[in-house]
Amino acid sequence: MTRPKVSFEFFPPKSLEASFRLWDCVHALSPLEPEFVSVTYGAGGTTRTLTHEAVGTIHKATGLTVAGHLTCVDASRAETLEIAESYAAAGVTEIVALRGDPPKGAGGFRANPDGFGSSVELIEALADTGKFTIRVGAYPEKHPESADAKADIDWLKRKIDAGATSAITQFFFEAETFFRFRDACVKAGIDAPIIPGILPIENWEGARRFAKSCGTSIPQVVEDAFTNATRDGTTDLLATALATELCDDLLQGGVDHLHFYTLNRPELTRDVCHALGISPRVRLQQVA
Repeated sequence: MTRPKVSFEFFPPKSLEASFRLWDCVHALSPLEPEFVSVTYGAGGTTRTLTHEAVGTIHKATGLTVAGHLTCVDASRAETLEIAESYAAAGVTEIVALRGDPPKGAGGFRANPDGFGSSVELIEALADTGKFTIRVGAYPEKHPESADAKADIDWLKRKIDAGATSAITQFFFEAETFFRFRDACVKAGIDAPIIPGILPIENWEGARRFAKSCGTSIPQVVEDAFTNATRDGTTDLLATALATELCDDLLQGGVDHLHFYTLNRPELTRDVCHALGISPRVRLQQVA
């Protein structure tokens, strides 16, 4: 089997301790030669400046291809495009373009009066610059705000048609969930790569809350397994085994790129990659 491509998502640090953790994560995973790494925005655009700083610093310090997240939340069109231009000026030409989550307690997304009203509008504006490779989000299970799964696929097609070149999915627990979604996308005429998002579970209670908020269904067998593993103190072993099995099923089904949500903790992601045979390449020294 050909060595699959991998990519990693980080989030920007909000403290000195978090900065060290981010850099430990970057240095632990960069030897795996990711296709790209991405840096998120917080809900409501709360980490906009921190994200921009982290994107620029990672790109400059490591030479990795970095994709900066960019959202429509709480910013005018001019402010949003100014951030995009600053990415380009720093040599960062990949963007993950998202509508973005509203601030907590906001009761739903409300566009800035002078801002982009949707991710499609943002993608169109970024594509018009001709400066960026644009990636977008996708939901293999129904988005909490969507009428149905078909509406999600229709919206994804609009994003691809607007100028996006690939999509990264929300996390899921079963490979069949991804395969059904991928097949539905092909049937709808979407020919851009759909990259599965993988979440090695560092904290089960946190993952359960996240799954509920984004519409990810949890199989009962997974729920039971983590209940038992929590009691026995073996959650890391279980998380590694489940993520490795999921990734292997995806690779056997023709997937060639895995995107890991690291939560700035590299150990589980690195262990899963190693279990899949994705490890730093040995470089032979030239003999003088």
